[in-house]
Amino acid sequence: MRHTTFGFLPLLGMLLNVGVALAAPPQTATLAVENMTCGTCPIVVKKALERVPGVRATAVDFDKKTATVTFDPDKATTARLTQGTTDAGFPSKLIAKP
Repeated sequence: MRHTTFGFLPLLGMLLNVGVALAAPPQTATLAVENMTCGTCPIVVKKALERVPGVRATAVDFDKKTATVTFDPDKATTARLTQGTTDAGFPSKLIAKP
């Protein structure tokens, strides 16, 4: 009589799950944005942020001079977000990251 053992199954299961559990959840950051002086400025800031790889959503508040950005932390960083607005002529800094 021959016994078959399946000791490799846990290892196989771990190998198949690699990559599935590694994705980080989206993060949201709020930036204080300088130089917004007219109604067109928030549109420019929004487009600049949307060009940053990994950005999923943006909301720019002209009255508060802020931009709230939801992004994939595996693809974008807050430094890249602030660099994106700065390159468009609107320097920004991180004021909130929940």
